Amino acid sequence: MSEQNKAAAKRFFDAWNARDLDVFDEVIADDALNHDPQNPFAEVHGPDGMKRLAQMYLAAFSDQRFLVNEQIAEGDFVTTRWTGTGHNDGEMMGMHATGKSAVVQGITINRFRDGKIVESWACWDTLGMMQQLGVVQAAHSATT
Repeated sequence: MSEQNKAAAKRFFDAWNARDLDVFDEVIADDALNHDPQNPFAEVHGPDGMKRLAQMYLAAFSDQRFLVNEQIAEGDFVTTRWTGTGHNDGEMMGMHATGKSAVVQGITINRFRDGKIVESWACWDTLGMMQQLGVVQAAHSATT
């Protein structure tokens, strides 16, 4: 079952990359919860919530891509370490396009039931993305 769940988790990222968001209906349960604190649509459960999230990011980064770096599965859980890339050429949550590119690292943990994602937790370098886009000042080394 672990290999099937890993394949379903990867299929989610592949569908996002292909802009084929209808695949979310096949891999995400209708009542699935998303616990990503950066998700402005977390109250919308199931595939519809993830579609809204994907559409928001794809509007902000039209060339966005995910690379699945590795996956680890145990029981009903799959952990995916990923790298996201994209050029910010559209509005995102009230922020105007910066015209800059970003590369971010993240980890998503999915819990599966009957071959579908029923719960997700994501942790990714939001601050690093905002620094790369020039929206937040990058940290500087302390001098003594």
